[in-house]
Amino acid sequence: QVQLVESGGGLVQPGGSLRLSCAASGSIFSIYAMYWYRQAPGKQRELVAATTSGGSSTNYADSVKGRFTISRDNAKNTVYLQMNSLKPEDTAVYYCKFITVDSDYAPYDYWGQGTQVTVSS
Repeated sequence: QVQLVESGGGLVQPGGSLRLSCAASGSIFSIYAMYWYRQAPGKQRELVAATTSGGSSTNYADSVKGRFTISRDNAKNTVYLQMNSLKPEDTAVYYCKFITVDSDYAPYDYWGQGTQVTVSS
């Protein structure tokens, strides 16, 4: 089993910054990709950013391009989301997701517990 633990959420004023972290532990053979999603009240969960473990590819939702940066530390099995120039519409619960593969390259999805980000003056 793999456990994901998120941290770094909180209350920030518009224009401010936060850095989210998501660390994986447990039985990990290999991590294929890492993602950040968010879900605002009354809305569907949406993909915010994604990266492969090798770092060869990153993708962002249009709404966060130029403001958010996804990065990872493979040695620590950790993915980060640096969020700058935050707006009230960024308010949501943020979730990380890892896709891991086993020795047979079978994929598995794991989700973090979520961390609240509130952007308000």
